[in-house]
Amino acid sequence: MSDNTLQSKVVLVTGGGGGIGSAICRRFADAGASIVITYKRNKDQAEGVAASLRGGNHLVSQTPVDDTDAQTRLAEVVAQKYGKLDILVNNAGITKPVPHDDLDMLSDSLIDEIFRVNVRGAIASIRAMRSLLEASGDGLVVNISSIAGRTAVGSNVAYCASKAALDNITMSLARALAPTIRVVSVSPGWVNGEYAQRMPPEILQQQRDFTPLRRIAEAEDVAAAVYAVATQLRFTTGAIIPVDGGRPLGL
Repeated sequence: MSDNTLQSKVVLVTGGGGGIGSAICRRFADAGASIVITYKRNKDQAEGVAASLRGGNHLVSQTPVDDTDAQTRLAEVVAQKYGKLDILVNNAGITKPVPHDDLDMLSDSLIDEIFRVNVRGAIASIRAMRSLLEASGDGLVVNISSIAGRTAVGSNVAYCASKAALDNITMSLARALAPTIRVVSVSPGWVNGEYAQRMPPEILQQQRDFTPLRRIAEAEDVAAAVYAVATQLRFTTGAIIPVDGGRPLGL
């Protein structure tokens, strides 16, 4: 349902063309915000999401989060077009399934890529957009994390560690950037998206069975949590907000 709660607000969603990213874009556009969608490779997907959004003052940019120069250029474009940035959602991330005991398969190059995108990329995004978020007067950064950062159960060891690092960054920067910018992590469990759909059905059912609320998250559940942080939880910063159906309480 559309409203005008965030009319005049500008929201940047890194990796906004994917499942979780596109749900976040839709949720904020439906509330009247202008959306900046970044992508690395899939231009058609990102532009398709932008074309589907309510309103017409949106922007699509090929800006890999691990490319600092591209981030700097995007900040200049956002400044020229909008004059500020109200919300940055660090959604872009990568992983690859690797059994936790298979350290040979967890190659140096994969470890480096995961940390370059999931950790360094988030810091680089915040660094590039900091002055625009400060110009908002009510800046917010939402890092899309994972319960893997707390449970150490996830697609691979490096991925789990990268999400733990992202949560630590959330807490560090919530302190360092206050009071002009709030920083919060939204931490999903399994999400019914592209990655989950590649898993065997019995694995997904097992996750549902072990989750107290007996389902896995939808992308819209994550988007609703990000939206709540922006519009309702306005005295919250440095927090790690789970969207996991109570999964860590299961077997």
